[in-house]
Amino acid sequence: MNNLLFGVMPYVLLVLGITGAIYRYNSNRFTWSSQSSQFLENRQLFFGSFPWHYGIILVLLGHTIGFLTPSSILSWNSTPIRLYILEISGLALAILALFGLLALGYRRLTNNRVKALTTSWDVLVLIILLIQIVTGIGNAILYRWGSNWYAASAVPWLRSIVTLSPNVDYVAYLPIITKVHIFNAMVFFGLIPFTRLAHFFVINIYKYLWRPWQVVRWYSRDGQTENIVQYK
Repeated sequence: MNNLLFGVMPYVLLVLGITGAIYRYNSNRFTWSSQSSQFLENRQLFFGSFPWHYGIILVLLGHTIGFLTPSSILSWNSTPIRLYILEISGLALAILALFGLLALGYRRLTNNRVKALTTSWDVLVLIILLIQIVTGIGNAILYRWGSNWYAASAVPWLRSIVTLSPNVDYVAYLPIITKVHIFNAMVFFGLIPFTRLAHFFVINIYKYLWRPWQVVRWYSRDGQTENIVQYK
């Protein structure tokens, strides 16, 4: 089972994500936006979008640094106080992202005008993101010093995937919640081209975080429905 989940499926989901993104960009690139915010919901949107985006982007940045330079993470963690700072900061950012995600999910599922724009794909994405954040927080609380085992186990496995020589031994004996966290991340990547999260591929992160909300007018394919939405 480990060979299937962590030796074969990474390539299946990677190919799905890349080919799906190329196909969608070539066939209907104008759908590559979040289309997630009603123009009358600035306050509620802020309390969800701000903590979600800043929390998750900084968490992903930390994961990226760990992947690129795992030795620097292990060196930083060699001093207990620095290890505590890193672990507490990561947990705080994950909780911040969870708060934002729950706020955005509540708004999407309870506001009638937002619900009108919500698809089954949106609900699926919310579920996958929720699983990812909760399992990440669970790892941080139940299995301490996650930055160390990430650098020592997950990164070598990821690099073995990138070099086309998958070695599942690195992750075979990790806790179940950790395996769920890793596999769910792969599923998330494979589904990106089929959801509004495709806008991740085409944004400039710095400009995205600091630019004002944009109000746009869009129409349904049949020309019967008009909506005014505000989005990043």
